[in-house]
Amino acid sequence: MRDTAEVAHRAANASPAALAEPEARRARWLREVWASTIGKKVIVAITGAFLALYVVLHMLGNLKAFQGPGGGDPAIDKYAEWLRTVGGPAFPRSSILWVIRVILIAALVLHVAAIVGLARRNRAARPAGHHFPRRIQRSWAARTMQLTGFAVLAFIVFHVLQFTTGTIDVTPIRDQAVYANVYYAFQKWYFVVIYVAAVALLGLHLRHAIWSVTLTGGWDKPNRNPTFRRTATVVATLVAVGFAAVPISVAAGWLPTPPGNERGISPSPTASR
Repeated sequence: MRDTAEVAHRAANASPAALAEPEARRARWLREVWASTIGKKVIVAITGAFLALYVVLHMLGNLKAFQGPGGGDPAIDKYAEWLRTVGGPAFPRSSILWVIRVILIAALVLHVAAIVGLARRNRAARPAGHHFPRRIQRSWAARTMQLTGFAVLAFIVFHVLQFTTGTIDVTPIRDQAVYANVYYAFQKWYFVVIYVAAVALLGLHLRHAIWSVTLTGGWDKPNRNPTFRRTATVVATLVAVGFAAVPISVAAGWLPTPPGNERGISPSPTASR
């Protein structure tokens, strides 16, 4: 009891500067991490792993489209509704979904900012007249990492504008009718081409990203590396094929038409995905 009272007494009589010191040290540590090359690489790895996990889960959710219209109550629509209501009634509708979106946006911003910072640092470190040595044993996915990354970023913006905000309203976007929205969007051949090309680039980016996480984490060893590479290739391929399967199946006529005249419904200002 005496020790507790002494601690409470010191805390009560501590100066504001002393109380602020731990926060100042923490802020200084965060600045030092962000300013260092290793710190940026760790941030890229952590945010990349989080984004990769989301991509896998999103792909699995999209595959519910193959359960069809469900007699007017498609499985993918029920899944989307569950995402909006998860956490209820303790939390308001869509609140958990928006928390996840904010975290994803923050992770994406940190990921891109750290990559841009590393690229600038690499360019600044090159001496004048520097010539790149011949690259040996470097995959095409590794050589095009920045290109595929920014292509995927542009696609994310396009995807949000089409299915979340309804800004790209070439085909009617009905609120909370995911199956119908996807079905009629991919009646347009150019949307199919855009999405299939984008997920192919995503697969390339994801393959090297997964492999890079093992390098940054220090887990790579000669006896482990083949397994890590194969795992990265399998995961990236499954993600790309899983995403591409839906637009290709719609365009090929393998998925049933949604019930009702969904095409006649005006686009909603509210997102469906």
